Amino acid sequence: MKSTNKLKIFNDPIYGFITIPNSLIFDLIEHPYFQRLRRISQMGLSYMVYPGAHHTRFHHALGCMHLMQKAIQVLRFKRVPISAEEENGLLIAILLHDIGHGPFSHAMEHSIVEGISHEDISLKFMESLNKEFDGALSMAITIFKGEHPRNFFRQLISGQLDMDRIDYLKRDSFYTGVSEGNINSERIITMLNVVDDELVVEEKGIYSVEKFLVARRLMYWQVYLHKTGLVAEQLLIRMLKRAKELHQNDQRLSAGRALTYFMDHRIDPDHFDENTLNRFAQLDDIDIISAMKEWQYDDDFILSHLSKMLLNRDLLKIQIKKKPVSDKKIEKHVKEFMDKHGVDEQTARYFVFEGEIANQAYSIEKQNIHILTKNRKMIDVAKASDQFNLEALSRPVTKYYICHPK
Repeated sequence: MKSTNKLKIFNDPIYGFITIPNSLIFDLIEHPYFQRLRRISQMGLSYMVYPGAHHTRFHHALGCMHLMQKAIQVLRFKRVPISAEEENGLLIAILLHDIGHGPFSHAMEHSIVEGISHEDISLKFMESLNKEFDGALSMAITIFKGEHPRNFFRQLISGQLDMDRIDYLKRDSFYTGVSEGNINSERIITMLNVVDDELVVEEKGIYSVEKFLVARRLMYWQVYLHKTGLVAEQLLIRMLKRAKELHQNDQRLSAGRALTYFMDHRIDPDHFDENTLNRFAQLDDIDIISAMKEWQYDDDFILSHLSKMLLNRDLLKIQIKKKPVSDKKIEKHVKEFMDKHGVDEQTARYFVFEGEIANQAYSIEKQNIHILTKNRKMIDVAKASDQFNLEALSRPVTKYYICHPK
């Protein structure tokens, strides 16, 4: 019988060589549920703005696991006890934290599934894998759910300075070419420590944390909330909603099996069983692109126009404002669209709409980033910093947008 070498090494463009620590993690990476992440874009439709942003959730998950390995190594060196079982739980929890993302990352959550987030679906995947691997993921699930008695475990997985954020800022900065997001991940991790079960950053690392928070703010305005990426995602959400609407009114659309299932059924927390999970595991970016290529020829005005816009990057005009958009302005654009295309108001509202975006790089109310001073006092980073703008970064900034035809 042929044996498989499970001590593989990945060559990552950000960190160099990433090693797989054990055979269980190798088997999880090899599992079809995880391999699907190779076909899920990390940044949705951001490649319409930044042509290099074609990296996947697979890249990101491996990067997060690598950073968690480094963090555990640093904390153990500083005499923070972490058992082999706890280490495995942390590595598996961070490896699988994004396994529930749907096509183009966030678009599914706002269109053809209802009231269920990617975190909820990630948990369902982990519970299913736990059965398959005879309970080997139990510790990881407890950590992922925030139920482990050691609080800093949860902070490493999902906090304001977690391995997820540290990786995606550095990775997305690299693939987009936006240098403002390039943080010193190694320095931040080297400065981590634990005091009274809280994750802290030693005082020497304060400038790296400041850079991290400023980078996060800049990456949100410049990349994640870029107006072109924003309007593209909104069009994708509306296209999927329209497809589901038509499908449920007995208009059969050409689509792959997995996508057809989600258009046929109401998918919410009460209707997400093992069968639905397996169908979801078959769904990726390719299904959506393939469907779009067919839908551009559909007789439905809304579906065909939205599909063409996305395929050809012929998007709506988007304007960002500091104040909410007036009803009068929206009505004006709606009427113009109705007159030009001879359609009703309901149809026009697919192409004229408004919304809001918010950016808060750091929340003082939520799981603070604590700086550990030389005399062993813990101070919130916004107070410890001599940069006045860190206080400003803790205040949410909301902007408003309107989308309409050019």
